[in-house]
Amino acid sequence: MPHLMGVHQVSQRRARGVLQIDRSTVRNLSRRLDGAELRDAIKRVSRERRRFCCRRIHVMIAREGFEMNHKKVRRIYTEEKLQVRRRGT
Repeated sequence: MPHLMGVHQVSQRRARGVLQIDRSTVRNLSRRLDGAELRDAIKRVSRERRRFCCRRIHVMIAREGFEMNHKKVRRIYTEEKLQVRRRGT
């Protein structure tokens, strides 16, 4: 949309009308972080603490200053194919 506004010298309202998109789509920018640091921290804690599940990892990561909810930690935990490792006998 900024491209359309710049090239054709039209207002934001007219550009939205042409593209048929809602005003809230343009105004509400995503504040989602990349998550690379969070992924690295989750992997690091899971390597250090082999017996910790994602609930406990969430607590450990929160103590380090990361602000996120448990659902995001679980999603990353499963995407990275991490799992609680059993004790060797």
